[in-house]
Amino acid sequence: MAFVVIAAIALIIAAAGFIYFGVYNIAADDPHTRPVYSMLESLRDRSIAVHSQNIAAPANLSDPKRISSGAALYTEMCSGCHLGPGVERSEMSQGLYPQAPELAKTTDLSPAEQFWIIKHGVKLSAMPAWGKTHPDPLIWNMVAFVRKLPGMTPEQYKTLIASAPAEHDEMMKDMGGMKGMAMPAAPNGHD
Repeated sequence: MAFVVIAAIALIIAAAGFIYFGVYNIAADDPHTRPVYSMLESLRDRSIAVHSQNIAAPANLSDPKRISSGAALYTEMCSGCHLGPGVERSEMSQGLYPQAPELAKTTDLSPAEQFWIIKHGVKLSAMPAWGKTHPDPLIWNMVAFVRKLPGMTPEQYKTLIASAPAEHDEMMKDMGGMKGMAMPAAPNGHD
């Protein structure tokens, strides 16, 4: 029993030293070792699968209006990192680690998993949590568009983007208050 306690204390001290002395380089230009990358990838995949399992996708993900709205949102908020058919990597996308997935390539994610990722983001990946500023219907619009990306030609992509609604604010106007976007009350009733 004493051996287990001593071993546990030694492990805690070693882990604390590992963290405190910055032994592991977290720089984006120094990739993880294969075992660390595999562990983080498994952690991410299992977390997404478990947390999205009770999400029901709307039946109208093929609705052209929903896809068009999603195209506008994708162009403004996602294309810089995730690109599109025929779009070259940007300076920003090249500097990301891990690299953002190119969503025009086939994905094995379900609509519920895509929704969860867009809404909640992914820690340590530069994927923001769009659910803090965008209501669920707009997130589903992004999912509808992203599901159409694989197999889309560069010409189809350009056409869809060009015909998408131009105003992000216009899409947001009927969505009610955005969580986290309200101005705090002025103290003592003053502006």
